[in-house]
Amino acid sequence: MPSPEERFDAIVLGAGGAGLMCAAAAGQRGKRVLVIDHAGQAGKKILISGGGRCNFTNIHTAPDRYLSANPHFAKSALGRYTPADFLALVERHGIAWHEKTLGQLFCDGSARQIVAMLLAECQAGGVTIRLGHAIGAISHGDGRFRVTHGDRVAIAPSLVIATGGPSIPKIGATGFAYDLARQFGLKIVEPRPALVPLTLGGEELLFRSLSGVSADVIARCGRAAFREAALLTHRGLSGPAILQISSYWRHGGSIDLDFLPDQAAGWMIEAKRARPRITLTTLLRGLLPGRLADVLAERLGLTGDLGNMPGRKLQEAEQRLRAWTFRPNGTEGFAKAEVTIGGIATAELSSRTMEARRVPGLYAVGEAVDVTGWLGGYNFQWAWASGWAAGQAL
Repeated sequence: MPSPEERFDAIVLGAGGAGLMCAAAAGQRGKRVLVIDHAGQAGKKILISGGGRCNFTNIHTAPDRYLSANPHFAKSALGRYTPADFLALVERHGIAWHEKTLGQLFCDGSARQIVAMLLAECQAGGVTIRLGHAIGAISHGDGRFRVTHGDRVAIAPSLVIATGGPSIPKIGATGFAYDLARQFGLKIVEPRPALVPLTLGGEELLFRSLSGVSADVIARCGRAAFREAALLTHRGLSGPAILQISSYWRHGGSIDLDFLPDQAAGWMIEAKRARPRITLTTLLRGLLPGRLADVLAERLGLTGDLGNMPGRKLQEAEQRLRAWTFRPNGTEGFAKAEVTIGGIATAELSSRTMEARRVPGLYAVGEAVDVTGWLGGYNFQWAWASGWAAGQAL
């Protein structure tokens, strides 16, 4: 015999950051909320983030640090639930934290503290959480959603899609959110990997021999530019600067790396005057990791002393080092992507409540939506803000 139907005010699919935040906010407003997740553990992405210490927000959060087909969509939620609001919650739970570079906030201890905090907030709101329950058939009729999960059936007037995107499938991530959104007639912006290493081929294979070498660079793609470390790998390019710029890169396009961002224009001519007997390799070795300096000097093809080189050649070499062009042949895919660009189209949703315009009672939050932040805590802040916005509206 099938189980009797259980009634709730809202059903949240996904026990990640956005889903738990939404459930806690609604539960503490007196709503009867059920959270369902196929995983046996809540907040799996939180647990592996920031090297296990969870980069839980960024104090520099602003809408221009997010990518979306509608760059204005995130403004409402981000403006109403800020990094200061989440930090106040963290401190209320006695979680010690510290700021790293570029406004990134991390737990002093463990990411488990953030998950425990969210679960405690859900408990305070009387939220029912069911983990390890595979989600089966979902239907909608008479103003109610019906969700089969395991051998149970739950019904509610509101349903929240908080199952994230397909990035990091090893922790159980799938494209479930998109399938469900399509079932209800919502449009999808094509998902692609973001915050992901880039792969190289062809002539650029030479750089793979430098696997493990890191350098401070400015990475550029179009008008986007990030100054952080780039890491050369056996497959191509990685490191914070590359992960950031990967969100802006498209197949067939190029990226430029400034290998010497602190050098003023004309520095090579100046070096020629000051040290005419020095070679380009030796000069670059004083500014860059040795193996990288050797490969760059070899590719520039300038041999002998600087004093014997024409100024025009040095200017060309300087320009190339300032904008060394790479044409990646791909990315390392969703398996290595920290997040997903694209997802449920923002045109389908209210920016204030995250509710679907054409399907009353259906909501989408977090990474499932076409809003993607920079590296460094921005995506968690979107999870908190979008989840909170929906939680206030349920």
